[in-house]
Amino acid sequence: MATAIQKIILSPSRDIPFNKLTLSQANVRRIKAGISIEELAEDIARRGLLQSLNVRPIIDADGAETGLYEIPAGGRRYRALERLVKQKRLAKTAAVPCVVRDPATPILAEDDSLAENLQRAPLHPLDQFRAFQALRDKGQSEEEIAAAFFTSAHVVKQRLRLAGVSPKLLDIYAEDGMTLEQLMAFTVSADHPRQEQVWETIASSWSKEPYQIRRMLTEKTVRASDRRAMFVGLDAYEAAGGTVLRDLFQQDDGGWLADVALLDTLVAAKLKTEAEAIAAEGWKWIEVAADFPYGHTHGLRQIDGVAAERSADEQATIDALNAEYQRLEAECEGADELPDEVDARLGEIEAQLDELDTRSVIFDPCDITRAGVFVSIGADGRLVADRGYVRPDDEAPLVLPDDETGGATAATGAQAGEPGPSGTSRTVITVGGQPIESEDDEDDVIKPLPERLVIELTAHRTLALRDAVASNPQIALTALLHKLVIDTFQRTSTGGGCLEASVRHVFFPAQAADLKDSPSACAIAERQDAWKADLPQDDEALWDWLSALDDASRLALLAHCVSFGVNALYEKPNPYGGNGVSQDGLERRLTQADRLARATGLDMVEAGWRPSVDNYLGRVPKRRIVEAVREGAGDRAAQLIEHLKKAEMAKEAERLLADARWLPEPLRLADTDTSSETAEPEAEASSVDLPAFLSADEEASDEDTEPLPAIAAE
Repeated sequence: MATAIQKIILSPSRDIPFNKLTLSQANVRRIKAGISIEELAEDIARRGLLQSLNVRPIIDADGAETGLYEIPAGGRRYRALERLVKQKRLAKTAAVPCVVRDPATPILAEDDSLAENLQRAPLHPLDQFRAFQALRDKGQSEEEIAAAFFTSAHVVKQRLRLAGVSPKLLDIYAEDGMTLEQLMAFTVSADHPRQEQVWETIASSWSKEPYQIRRMLTEKTVRASDRRAMFVGLDAYEAAGGTVLRDLFQQDDGGWLADVALLDTLVAAKLKTEAEAIAAEGWKWIEVAADFPYGHTHGLRQIDGVAAERSADEQATIDALNAEYQRLEAECEGADELPDEVDARLGEIEAQLDELDTRSVIFDPCDITRAGVFVSIGADGRLVADRGYVRPDDEAPLVLPDDETGGATAATGAQAGEPGPSGTSRTVITVGGQPIESEDDEDDVIKPLPERLVIELTAHRTLALRDAVASNPQIALTALLHKLVIDTFQRTSTGGGCLEASVRHVFFPAQAADLKDSPSACAIAERQDAWKADLPQDDEALWDWLSALDDASRLALLAHCVSFGVNALYEKPNPYGGNGVSQDGLERRLTQADRLARATGLDMVEAGWRPSVDNYLGRVPKRRIVEAVREGAGDRAAQLIEHLKKAEMAKEAERLLADARWLPEPLRLADTDTSSETAEPEAEASSVDLPAFLSADEEASDEDTEPLPAIAAE
């Protein structure tokens, strides 16, 4: 005979007046840290009690029920109700929904209390995100949701942003296929197909860090801190329909501008407007660009203007600001720390004084008709109008003596530099980066570096050498004497003049975009401006000034001037003579550059050069990227990136080599015998072989053609 299944009988529920309830000593929750009764009370006041209390009748000594009930499970809810009663927001006799346990049950009260707390399943974060989204879709504002759940509107926005990630990725997160930090990184972009594409790219990779996800999602955007973005302004960009990507989970410096084409259009339009306003001053030409390369004023003469006089109102404002500044300083003289409001006001006064101190420069109208202006954007996003540059063809006509009349006639024509009619020549802004290179052929031969890349790298080295020479007056003097001795004892001079020792300034026919902002370029420009501010303009006065200089200043100035003649550039040799450098001359140049680098202690890593996607890694074949990582970070690191596509490989290599102190061949010192430095210059140069990376015709070595071992990435 089959055994009958015993039916489960659930405990009945009743509404019990609040004043008939009391806490039980059987409640296992004793530690109150982190428990908020106030928030729960406010939530009950708003929506009512959502969960009944678990109670048991209190029995007297004779075993009879007393009409009172103790609460072993639900103590926090009881205390929240108690708080509302004390605030007279709930009646003492208010009916409270309760589940009444049979006092004869063998289940202990402590057992019920423990089970209620342990057997509850916490809500998955994704369910919370989606619940917030459902509330938002049904009309509740972010502030209303935040108030209902006692959190901030920012947290609600974060949850809504997480719920807005691609449903495909949310499903992966729900199955523990990605971490919450990775999901947060995907919220930077709202483009679902791009989110999914990024995940497919990194899903099988060993590196799936959140920073890498953010970088891939924003690689075609522009930082809000970019000079172009600051110049246009985020408000104008968004008003034109531009989208700003924001990271709600990390500091994002204002976010990323997604529509780069729109930004460049706005930049071009605003620069054109500014240039047209400047053109009204009567300049002959205006060149406009978001940024100009280093040395763009080479060959142009800069004219001097006169600073405009301050008006009486401006001077009165300056005096008032200075008086206020001194008064605030005097009031806080004995304080250990300035009050915040005083510190802020002093900063405002300094900014106003700096602005008032920047006076416009007045130029001679005759100079304006033959000179021009470079209009660009400064690093801080402000307009930069560099006025007063005269091209050689626009110089004033030469005044020639008239032998017959004793008068004077002006030379005419283009050779005489006759200025053209006043007008403005605008340059359309063209913003273009490095050309997109196709994926390199997977052959086993490491080809020579591209000629332009070698020129750009050696331009970096030349600039760093100039800075090093300018910082070492004794070495600069030795280099100059070396040049003069060779000219005096080994060559015949045919030129005229009293002394034809000179330094020919070398400029760079090809240069990387980051050259002008390199530490070496900044140091040279700062030194140039400092000397220029001290030098007299009159030739006679300059001679007297130089004569009065002390030896240390004289050597420092000599070193600065000599440094502009340093040329460590690689250039393609001309086998037929004439223009350009010969093979022998190129070898001599590079050998002497190495000697100069050793003498000055030049270290290109200390000079600020680091391998990046733009300046090296993105412009060489994949095999060179792998070899660079192998040399700088080790075999294991190289093996881990071999399977990547070139773009991802270059970016990962940039990260791996950031602190590796690795340099490409053109930036390294050649391994030569230092004893040869004492030999004669001609013999020394001829004894040094041209490095293999500079010879496109040299046969590849066995090592170059040997295929790399195929090791699967982990």
